[in-house]
Amino acid sequence: MLREATETLAPLLGDSPAGFHCVRAEDFTPPFDGYRADLVTCARAFHWMPRPAVLTMADRVTAPGAGVAIMGDGSLWTYQAQWTADLQRLIQSYLGPERRAGTAGAYTEPGRRYEDDLAESAFSDVSEHRIPVRRTWTPAAVVGYLRSTSFARPALFGDLHARFEQEAHLLLEEHGRNEGLIEDAVFTVLLARRPGGDR
Repeated sequence: MLREATETLAPLLGDSPAGFHCVRAEDFTPPFDGYRADLVTCARAFHWMPRPAVLTMADRVTAPGAGVAIMGDGSLWTYQAQWTADLQRLIQSYLGPERRAGTAGAYTEPGRRYEDDLAESAFSDVSEHRIPVRRTWTPAAVVGYLRSTSFARPALFGDLHARFEQEAHLLLEEHGRNEGLIEDAVFTVLLARRPGGDR
């Protein structure tokens, strides 16, 4: 994932530096004396992190005017459309009614909102930005996406994974012919700064 980020961003950054560090976020330490990040980003994985500890780390390693961006757009599990509802039912027919998550167990909603975590951190000046995103999926892209999720990764299906993927392809092809595999998502960015900081 870090290699992909490096390769994708390299041509876009020009002379601007960017660093990628393979470490748990809360355990990050600056790579050199005087290091100060201007931006710390967390996407969907923020849900799984010890959020107060991550925000404390961000306060320790960032420049005075730095920001923290928490962002995400939900998933096909939560997106409301007939094709995603039918896909969810198919997944549940194999794995049971609960949404799977992690290495074992079921998904649980966060006990509190990200805005509340930010409000209790050094980065309590929060603005929300909502960006509409329309995705047109293909059956192959959806199946590939499912392989990368915690709720439908191959290991959960065991020996039945190939059969599940065949059924998913058929279901998605049918929906694709009828109404298309359209996802109208909203990508939400919570941009947080220290109160009184530079903008």
